[in-house]
Amino acid sequence: MDAIERLVRPRSVAIIGASADPTKTSGRPVSYLRKHGFAGEIYPVNPKVADIGGLRCYADVASLPAVPDVGIVLLGAERAHIAVRELSARGCAAAIVLASGYTETGAEGAARQKQLTEAAGSMRLLGPNTIGLVNLTDNIVLSASGALAMDRFPAGAIGLVSQSGGILGALLSRAAARGVGLSKLVSTSNEADLELADFIDFLADDGATRVIALYIEAIRNPARFRDAVLKARRAGKPVVAFKIGRSEAGAKAAVSHTGALAGSDRMYDALFRQLGVIRARTFDDLLDIPAALAAGRKLSGKRVAILTSTGGAGTIVSDSLGVAGFATPAPDAETAAQLRSLQSGSHTALDRNPIDVTLAGLQPDLLRAAIRILLASPSYDALTIIVGSSAVGSPTLMADAIRDCLPMSDKPVIAYVSPYAPEVVAVLTGRGVPAYTSAESCAAALDGLLRAGLPEQVQTSGSVGPAVDISDVPAGSLDEAEAKALFARFGVPIVAEKVIATSTEAEQAARDFGGPVVLKILSREIAHKSDVGGVAVGLTAETIGKRLTAMAGEVEAKAGKRPERFLVQEMISGGVEIILGMHRDPLGTAILLGMGGVSAELFRDTTMRLLPPQGGLDLSEAGAMMRDLVTWPLLDGFRGRPACDVDALAAAIVAFSRMVAQLGDRLVEAEINPVFVLPEGQGVKAADGLVVLND
Repeated sequence: MDAIERLVRPRSVAIIGASADPTKTSGRPVSYLRKHGFAGEIYPVNPKVADIGGLRCYADVASLPAVPDVGIVLLGAERAHIAVRELSARGCAAAIVLASGYTETGAEGAARQKQLTEAAGSMRLLGPNTIGLVNLTDNIVLSASGALAMDRFPAGAIGLVSQSGGILGALLSRAAARGVGLSKLVSTSNEADLELADFIDFLADDGATRVIALYIEAIRNPARFRDAVLKARRAGKPVVAFKIGRSEAGAKAAVSHTGALAGSDRMYDALFRQLGVIRARTFDDLLDIPAALAAGRKLSGKRVAILTSTGGAGTIVSDSLGVAGFATPAPDAETAAQLRSLQSGSHTALDRNPIDVTLAGLQPDLLRAAIRILLASPSYDALTIIVGSSAVGSPTLMADAIRDCLPMSDKPVIAYVSPYAPEVVAVLTGRGVPAYTSAESCAAALDGLLRAGLPEQVQTSGSVGPAVDISDVPAGSLDEAEAKALFARFGVPIVAEKVIATSTEAEQAARDFGGPVVLKILSREIAHKSDVGGVAVGLTAETIGKRLTAMAGEVEAKAGKRPERFLVQEMISGGVEIILGMHRDPLGTAILLGMGGVSAELFRDTTMRLLPPQGGLDLSEAGAMMRDLVTWPLLDGFRGRPACDVDALAAAIVAFSRMVAQLGDRLVEAEINPVFVLPEGQGVKAADGLVVLND
């Protein structure tokens, strides 16, 4: 048994600082272990007490008759490290430190936490500032939290790991009230040692767990998180995560548009999406979605039948499903005919969806027949049953009728309980029918089932091209010409352009290009040139000289510095403008793609992908990014427009990502805005660029 296995399934537990009074916090661990039938050895440690509830009490850890698998440390932050050191010296596998007053309190607390981890040595630590863990599968409660003071825990197939102790207790009580069974609950809290990834990894191997739910404040080790989630996915166990801190109020302002468009929560979205983690958008979803997944049924499409005996509730569910992207088509002719044969006088209601079987709630045989018809129908991928007020008086009647039909199909079956009736919800859930009290929860559960069934498309190895010599690229902010020259080295096509300093040189450059041109200031200090009047389009050899002189004066008035160099570019028309950028934060480095030009931050139509551990993105990921965009139809030939050269754009995304990967931490910011995507066969051209490099 490894240390985490011994922590979750201990054969012996020492409680350091145990109290003989079960009403006190320090008295709860012994009380909980005995109450729920822990079969192993319990060693209370308290030098002032001879015994606790008939159990011999020991003066210190050194006096214990055997080495415990787990030590629960109930001492305050000032003394907890002493007990931890003693447990480690005895060879204990793991210690659970409940005390607060560590990194969450500032520098002094951080020093105490370092002292704690040093005292632990090779022994594993859960916490500090944790409420511990509960192994519901084996009825082992390793906690002192009053939130766990219940007579019975509903055991089931959902493993829950939370970085908040209080939330763990809240979820357990909610699950118990709804009849949702859990397998393991772990509060990692400060994560001085053991963290989310350790327990995802453990639950991936746990035979009692089919679904893993996570309450996340921050992922401290993205690489280990990635590996653990992929292990769970390979084991066929979906991972559902609720991440707090979704607002961007604290987002750091950046020089590039990309910095404003990315933000930490967008990075979490990208990470979860790439790993196949199902993101719970609300706190309720963190139970609603796993409850549906734990039933073990697969959703293969978006067509949902709604069986109801109350029209209003059926309409509410239908509306919520529609908002979530599901379809509620009318029954096909054969299905409708079978339904009509069940109940005369309701032909119209039975020909539409929601399917209103008025007396079903009072006639279980009628309900069973309707369910069987809908589960067998080729028109539907899932069934939602509205449970009305008739079920309140005898909830088992309808619940048993639904349960009896489940073996005939593997299609998902969920229930919406229309009246407020928690006992009905619990009865249905206990019979394998995930039940919900809001229509939005029904939609979230089905959406989670749909996302869980998507094929795994994780890029596990990076796209690596030949190394590019960048030894001569200077540090700091590059000007536009330098930035685009860097892009070109990695294979990103750029517009034809020429650096000039005078009106005469500008006129000659315009004549050389032979068509309308763009004039820009060239500066390392001014990133957004259009904001200071530093861009002019549609110029000719006859007009560019005068415009250059005027531009120099305007920029000097607005920016306080007169530009000395300019850029003359060929003018591109007929393409779609795209932004391509990079963003780095503690989760990793991401590539951003979106609608480009000056309106990029206005429309915010973007998508992101984190780079793999080594190398850049591959062509399949680049193609998927394009199809993520709301504006994808503009690239694909919207309403008769010529299709754009999306293959060339995909190649440019890959080339840009390889550049980002090779530069690594030296690259602070990089962005191309816009990339003009020309009609099919004509390629792409980077028309503006920004790069900021460290030394």
